[in-house]
Amino acid sequence: MAFLIGGANSAADTGYEVANSCRFETDTVMKRTNASTSTNGTQGCFSTWIKKCNVAGTGGGIITGWVDSSNFSVIYFDGDQQLNYLEYQSGSSAAFLRTPNIFRDPTAWYHVAFLFDTTQGTAANRVKLYVNGTQITTFDSGGTTQPAEDLTLKIFAASTSLDVGQDTSGSPHFMNGYLAETLLVDGSTVAIGDLGEFDEDSPQIWKPKDISGISVGTNGFYCDYEDSSNLGNAVDGGTDLTETNLVASDQTTDTPTLNYPTWNPVTTATSGSAAYSQGNLQVVTPVSGLGWSISTIGATSGKWYAEVFVVAYASLDRTAIGITGDPIGSLAGNSNIGTLTNSLDVGYWQNGYSAVGNSTDTDYGDTFAVDDLMGIALNIDDNEVIFYKNNTAQNSGTAISFTAGSTYHFCLNDGSNGGGNTTVTNFGQNGTFNGNKTAGGNADANGHGDFFYAPPTGFYALNTKNLAEFG
Repeated sequence: MAFLIGGANSAADTGYEVANSCRFETDTVMKRTNASTSTNGTQGCFSTWIKKCNVAGTGGGIITGWVDSSNFSVIYFDGDQQLNYLEYQSGSSAAFLRTPNIFRDPTAWYHVAFLFDTTQGTAANRVKLYVNGTQITTFDSGGTTQPAEDLTLKIFAASTSLDVGQDTSGSPHFMNGYLAETLLVDGSTVAIGDLGEFDEDSPQIWKPKDISGISVGTNGFYCDYEDSSNLGNAVDGGTDLTETNLVASDQTTDTPTLNYPTWNPVTTATSGSAAYSQGNLQVVTPVSGLGWSISTIGATSGKWYAEVFVVAYASLDRTAIGITGDPIGSLAGNSNIGTLTNSLDVGYWQNGYSAVGNSTDTDYGDTFAVDDLMGIALNIDDNEVIFYKNNTAQNSGTAISFTAGSTYHFCLNDGSNGGGNTTVTNFGQNGTFNGNKTAGGNADANGHGDFFYAPPTGFYALNTKNLAEFG
């Protein structure tokens, strides 16, 4: 199966560019009620691009067509992070498909498409599921029930409540991740080739195509998330979806054609556990135990910039921003404010000290505290890093040198003697920090990123297009 991953080949040369995505998490949802009339209710499709943030727990709902607790359609990730479609009618299952695939990659953008046509005489053709352009034909145990012929599906039914971003039947279970190019078509069939295409030069890469011309029908919609003041805008001209707990800053430029890093919940603390939110850009480190995070994307060359906003400190002198050339060993072993355990690490601590590799801490720059905006300018070409506090280069702009010859990631770290600290990071996809600082509108020289401060000359946002050029 072709997966669109977070490397330099991630649809970097696609002809169609997806401008925006919408960030969903706990308690965020978009709602709309279907019209009082419907089309045939037997044909249509649901298609969206997804970048997951949660890799454990209850999964999360993508879309629900809800009539009542005995009648609904729902597409969701379960607690095992497998993708499911359930059609529930008259109090029992009328259709159920469950993929064998496990979706636990917070780096990747996935495209999922369900093509519905219950008029088909062959049962296997009534609901077709595609992931990244490849049809899933073998389903997990218990997940192989196709709907009856000519069954009217609740997602298309008159007056059904459509909920995007939650499984209404599941307590509810909210989507935790990014959605882009979300499409529901009611009353007509759609081919998978209408929704995306394989890259001509890299045929394992499935990439988006323009779907704005697809007729959505009476109860369909198409959301491109390009209007930050109305994220539920149905750009096809239909009825908009109403946002709940979604704000303008939930619009991001992290998309299937411009993939940015987030913090990685898969590679996390060795003791305790960090809590991730806001699209895996906000991190609350554990109150006790080691807490560290690395970026989902790294680079072997190039010059890269990121910003970290300090929201709260429960324990001072125990948090560092930095880089690591060993995302597995990383800063995990650090139990002191200035001692690192890996020669490929560089950290800058809240108390103004820095440390390189296994060396002891060195007086480096200013202390930093709540409301400070810290910058990291990572120069892999010259094996050095400069840290910034509120746009002022520390150590008089003198760079810290580090060991060459590795893939370097941005990282955060808490020492074992205290934590519970909160930071929000911007790798360029969203310059609004926790409602405290608004986007500065500063892009890199390639026009990518929305940073609060202008990136240093020659430094770029770490994303797949810049990586294709410099990384």
